[in-house]
Amino acid sequence: MAELNSAVALAEAIRSGKSSAVEAVETCLARSAKEQPRINCFTEIYAEEAREQAARIDAFPLAERAGQALCGVPVGIKDFTPIAGKLTTFGSKVFRDYVAEHDPVIVRRLKAAGAVIVGHTTTPEFAYSGNTQSPLWGITRNPWNTKLSAGGSSGGSGAAVAAGCVMLAEGTDMGGSVRIPASLCGVVGLKPSFGRIPMDILRTQYDTLAHFGPLARCVDDAALFLAVSEGPDDADALSLPALPPAFPVASSPTRPRLAVSLDLDTHAISDEVAELFHRLIDDLARSGAEITWVKTPFSVQSVLDWEDLWAYCFAGDVGHLLEGHRGDLDPNVVALIEAGRKLDAVKLRAIEHRRTALWRAFAEVLKGYDALLCPTTCTTAPFADPARRERDEILPDGRFKSVDMTGHFNLTSSCPVISVPMGLGASGMPAGVQIVGHRHDDRGVLALAKWIEGLRPPAFPPAAV
Repeated sequence: MAELNSAVALAEAIRSGKSSAVEAVETCLARSAKEQPRINCFTEIYAEEAREQAARIDAFPLAERAGQALCGVPVGIKDFTPIAGKLTTFGSKVFRDYVAEHDPVIVRRLKAAGAVIVGHTTTPEFAYSGNTQSPLWGITRNPWNTKLSAGGSSGGSGAAVAAGCVMLAEGTDMGGSVRIPASLCGVVGLKPSFGRIPMDILRTQYDTLAHFGPLARCVDDAALFLAVSEGPDDADALSLPALPPAFPVASSPTRPRLAVSLDLDTHAISDEVAELFHRLIDDLARSGAEITWVKTPFSVQSVLDWEDLWAYCFAGDVGHLLEGHRGDLDPNVVALIEAGRKLDAVKLRAIEHRRTALWRAFAEVLKGYDALLCPTTCTTAPFADPARRERDEILPDGRFKSVDMTGHFNLTSSCPVISVPMGLGASGMPAGVQIVGHRHDDRGVLALAKWIEGLRPPAFPPAAV
């Protein structure tokens, strides 16, 4: 499969009979068996079911394969997203024995497109964190350097894609949980426009932070994943009507107009990430982009508002688990629940007022530009061991010190955002750039991402090439 290092190419080869789904799956299973002890990216690997599905695909006449956009492509599903008949734990000891009865819309659509689900990928408990470790499954490590974190909360998916265990993986993104591992593991991660992929796995249908999205080895693969999973469904009351299809990726503007910000006027950025970002912006300018450094409306208050909304979600969605299961839960999850229980309705409404003002101000910033560019993460990967990681804090100069700068774009959730690699820093670790588009302009974001990918071709850990 090394010569078919994209899902797009692999699916076409299997559809045409030039390659075998069984061979593709066996290659991924062999890679997974090697990498799982090293990076711990799966909760379970469904080897026999994957082999059986691949054999069925190979037995189909070519005419029956024609409509399968992901024909035979090995895919991982985050352990926050149920798969019918499979253990789905959400990274929690409380659900250590839970077997899902139904596939959500996204899983049904991936299966219908011919994807072969290889396994469930790791997540922190209830996807609470930007680092992937859980009381049930332990720490997921970065395939570039196992002392470092794969990010989160879709860390298992990001690590599995970067390590070559799967060609594509599904993730969820409520505050950067697709984009953070994409940046730290050196792959592509897409948060589509809010509602573009039906979100039907939450206890509420009216959450406006949550998105499904792909982690992929290239932009075309992310676009293909979106194309097979997007579109309205009554399972999600807020899912969008049909939009122009995401695949094939459109051509980028010949002279794109890009607003750029190193820090969103809020974050402390490491020298390593700043150097990568400035080098990329210089290359974009030399390649014809019109670059304008802009002031943004984001602030530390935006970060704090997202954190309060996140705590509110935990208190409302899993707070009932404190009674009878407190000892099984990650102490950080317990703290989130307790923080959310202290919020009152008036404070939450004030957050929505500020969120509305933030959106209006950010929409004004985007006017006249094709997209905003900023780093995805403020640093390269932190340590995997929680005891060695630095805590988020507001610095004396007022800057917010953290790993990521992604949650702002869940507050402005209608905007599609993609993280694409911008190279390796001085430490030899990857970091990504976020491309933030106008609301619902997923095609425009993907086009710019593919253009940037041409300047920064994908790179993977040496063992995963």
